[in-house]
Amino acid sequence: MPTASIIARSLTKSYGELTALESFDLEVEQGSIFGLLGPNGAGKTTLIRILTTLMRQSRGEAFIEGLDTRSEGRAIRRMIGVVSQENSLDRYLTARENLELHARLHGMEKKLYKRRIDELLELMGLAGRQKDFPDTFSGGMQRRLVVARALVHQPRVLFLDEPTTGLDPQSRRAVWEYIRSLAGRMTIFLTTHYLEEAEQLCDRIAIMDHGRLIAIGSTQELKDRLSGATVYEIEFTGEGADRYAALLGSMPCVIDIRQIENKVTVTLECWECLSEIVTALNGAPVRRISLQERTLEDVFISLTGEKVRE
Repeated sequence: MPTASIIARSLTKSYGELTALESFDLEVEQGSIFGLLGPNGAGKTTLIRILTTLMRQSRGEAFIEGLDTRSEGRAIRRMIGVVSQENSLDRYLTARENLELHARLHGMEKKLYKRRIDELLELMGLAGRQKDFPDTFSGGMQRRLVVARALVHQPRVLFLDEPTTGLDPQSRRAVWEYIRSLAGRMTIFLTTHYLEEAEQLCDRIAIMDHGRLIAIGSTQELKDRLSGATVYEIEFTGEGADRYAALLGSMPCVIDIRQIENKVTVTLECWECLSEIVTALNGAPVRRISLQERTLEDVFISLTGEKVRE
């Protein structure tokens, strides 16, 4: 039976009358990549601050590798790595010196951390810039350096709080690939606003809102929670998509419709409604009608009632 690396039981955090986290229960298996999703203000960062011992809960309990976050914070901090949303690099130290300082703070021997830093700089594509200061780096390079720093002491649990926010696609992909390479070697707890990131990386995903856990499971298990609504994409060969989109939008069985140029996406109450759509399109210049797979974004919006909040 898999062992839980992270456990939260009835975890609650209140600020006066505001409850940021309410009766939150969670278990994350050792060696897994776990994703936490939620709109801004849902309580994700509060949860991570408690799990990484930066904040005390009001009620409930949390454990990292069996250690209590309230009484064994020092031991927990020795075994975890944290990539926060903020850029906390020391601007007056070079890239390599930033990593060396982190290693020394964790009590690593020089011969051990020297080899480890060489490896991380190479993996993150920063070996050629290791003597430069972070202020001379692009945002993507700085973010990769922050990730490398969190990994220097080879943590057993790695917390990534929106690690790729603001990165260009190439930098995001580089961070993704490295995270994938760590699977099985450590437990990775990831929060992100990029839903496709969670879908591609995570073994299991939790969705929270207003401080509460509202869904948890694999990507497929979460998709299976959706109602019987079915989505089809209709591609037209020429002009007239606007007219047919208006026609389809007026049909009772269509609960949502979107158009991009000559492609119209319709959400139907159920798949049986497709026959009505085909009848309505009789004689229309249709190239293809294709069933669209439900996405994690569909699940997210269905559960939270809105897209990611500002």
